[in-house]
Amino acid sequence: MTPEEVGNRLATLLADPDADAGPVAEAPAGPVAGVSGGQEHSRATVDVPPARWRDALLAARDDAELACDFFDWLSAVDELDDGFDVIAHLWSTTKRHGVLIRTRVPRDQPRVASVVDVYAGAAWHERETYEMFGISFAGHDDLRPLLLPPGFEGHPLRKDFVLASRVAKPWPGAKEPGESEAGGGRRPIRPPGVPAPGEWGTAPTPAGAGGVGEGPRGGAPARPARPPRTPGTARPARPERAVGEAPPPGPDGPSGAPDGGGA
Repeated sequence: MTPEEVGNRLATLLADPDADAGPVAEAPAGPVAGVSGGQEHSRATVDVPPARWRDALLAARDDAELACDFFDWLSAVDELDDGFDVIAHLWSTTKRHGVLIRTRVPRDQPRVASVVDVYAGAAWHERETYEMFGISFAGHDDLRPLLLPPGFEGHPLRKDFVLASRVAKPWPGAKEPGESEAGGGRRPIRPPGVPAPGEWGTAPTPAGAGGVGEGPRGGAPARPARPPRTPGTARPARPERAVGEAPPPGPDGPSGAPDGGGA
């Protein structure tokens, strides 16, 4: 099946025959089929309302034509004021096609049904998505921390999450070892995602990390330039080698035979 056929097939399975009954404003949003980018690697995409999230994955698994028996991954995308997109990718090991199923949950109540009973492999992914985005999965009874240390506050993959590590130390940092201690390297700038000084919490903002002393991109070179040699002065003498001692290798390998030998 082509990506278009896969998407249309799943949208047809999820279509509500009573969706046109009653006022249009009260009719629930139905599935919308499409195709992702990627040219020869494109995938069918089907956007469904949150109430049909579990039904969509179940239909993709059980339909004989789709036969998406392999759960690939599940994650989310922060769309800011528009909420969160929850996305799952399924694959058919027999039909050799895949489908991206998406739903959008509101930011103030990020919650959708768990699909662990449909695909057991979704358990780990739902835990990670809950931990990183704060999206709850109804029916998942083990949404305990997976990657973050105990007591961690916040959801790091939300776009409004402040990257505290960028406030706590200079950014973007030195280009060469030892530059930070020597005061060289790049000039400090405020990193992306870090508020201006005084806007983040009550802790003092470290110099160079949150904007204190910040400057334009770039800065002083990593090492001072070598002073030019005065015209007419001799180059420093090379150290003498003992007879029979091989010369040090040059940039292209050994530079010749040892003194006292060869042509």
